[in-house]
Amino acid sequence: MSEQPWHELPPEIASVLRPFIDEVADEIIAAVRTVPAYARPLEGPFGEGIRAGVQEALHNFLAEIEASGPVTRRDVYRALGRGEMRAGRTLESLLSAYRVGARVAWRRFAAIGVEAGLAPDTLYLLAESIFAYIDVLSAESAEGHALERSAAASEAELRRRRLVRALVREPAVDPELLEALAAEAGWPLPRALAVMAIDGPGRDRAVTRLPPDAIADGVGELLCAIVPDPDAPGRRAELQRAVLDAGAQAGLGLTVGWSETAASFAWARAALALSRRAPEFRAARDCAGELLLAADPVLAGRLAGDRLAPLDELSPASRERLTATLAAWLAHQGRLGPVAAALGIHPQTARYRLGRLRDVFGERLDDPEERFWLAVAVRIRRDG
Repeated sequence: MSEQPWHELPPEIASVLRPFIDEVADEIIAAVRTVPAYARPLEGPFGEGIRAGVQEALHNFLAEIEASGPVTRRDVYRALGRGEMRAGRTLESLLSAYRVGARVAWRRFAAIGVEAGLAPDTLYLLAESIFAYIDVLSAESAEGHALERSAAASEAELRRRRLVRALVREPAVDPELLEALAAEAGWPLPRALAVMAIDGPGRDRAVTRLPPDAIADGVGELLCAIVPDPDAPGRRAELQRAVLDAGAQAGLGLTVGWSETAASFAWARAALALSRRAPEFRAARDCAGELLLAADPVLAGRLAGDRLAPLDELSPASRERLTATLAAWLAHQGRLGPVAAALGIHPQTARYRLGRLRDVFGERLDDPEERFWLAVAVRIRRDG
């Protein structure tokens, strides 16, 4: 049997059924209104679309029977599917209406055929043809519905991307314009958010793993993702998983109100700059000290040079040993045993080295503020 069995019906059937087309169309339209989505009055464009769809289906069905093959017809059913999507009605509602219409058409055409003396085999083929034809129209409407849904999703995505760029733009965009863009994008501006700067070969995969309420777009050479409510329970772990599982690197900016999104993005970029080239997740809140020092590397270098200047007169090997000893002494608050263990040396050797530090830095080692800046200087020198 052909996939289009109505082409195999005797052509004269069309002349038997055609006089009753208008009556059958009215019955189908009345039956379609039993489907909840179509229960309202058939007025305006809505009613015209339903009537046109029913009448077009019946007339084209008979035309193809008469021609024993396809005939040119308008692309009504893809358009109907698109229109239903735009109207907010589900595809299932439309397909339900098609099924109801097919049952009515078969019942009426069967009665007409019996009265006209059509053979039982012809009636059986007519029944199969009606339901096969409705399957074709249903497939076309499903395609139209999917196309419109895809177009709507693409437009929504485009609007959200525009919103991302507007939120991180400097100088800042007018707040009223941002609110309007957010409304167009269907993304309510959150009271608290944080921005992620994402890079690395897995950055596109990372974006697909972010929470559904995050929005993202490319800004410069990075992907910028805006995450609402970043301090919610489990949120940080969710973001970290998204980045690391995708093999990407990311910096997470500080939590801010939406009017300070650009500042959070700046912190996110700075945190990302601290990451290694391996997959890594750095949060600005966790590395604020490093960010502070990285903000002006020249000044940081001067600070380290000035504070550690007493070591410059030593040989490179001695300078390296005493710098490591100073770092361990500061980290362990001067306790000899932990210092020796951290350096992997005998306590007596550690005692000797600490004596050398005393000779070099003198009373500065007893001043809490001096010890703080020495610790900062050692960190700068080590990371530099």
